[in-house]
Amino acid sequence: MIAGFSASLSGLMAQSKRLAVSADNIANMRSRGLREDGPAEQPGAYVPKRVDDVTTAGGGVRAEVRPVDPPSVEVYAPSRPDADANGVAAVPNVNLAEELVTQIQAQRAYEANAAAIRTQDELTDSLLDIKS
Repeated sequence: MIAGFSASLSGLMAQSKRLAVSADNIANMRSRGLREDGPAEQPGAYVPKRVDDVTTAGGGVRAEVRPVDPPSVEVYAPSRPDADANGVAAVPNVNLAEELVTQIQAQRAYEANAAAIRTQDELTDSLLDIKS
């Protein structure tokens, strides 16, 4: 029974991480992106991230955060302060539609894991009632 609680709890934590990373990507989608032709270190440039679920040995899941490749795309935006002489600026490689789908998936997976914990709790209560 404890393994079931542990697996569902790890799922809750993984989906919380997925939602937080997606929200961070959306919040920073209009930030300055990494310039391919720029210096190696570019302070203030946002690198979007993705979350991959990795199965753990105990039957749960772990969320691994990885940078998106490529981290930025070039757009024509001469009004941006970070645009070059040709009016091209680098913006983070974030697709709003994909991020919204990711957030819906994370929400549904979170709800499923919470329901599994509730069910396991009810089964444990029933088992304890039978034994008493």
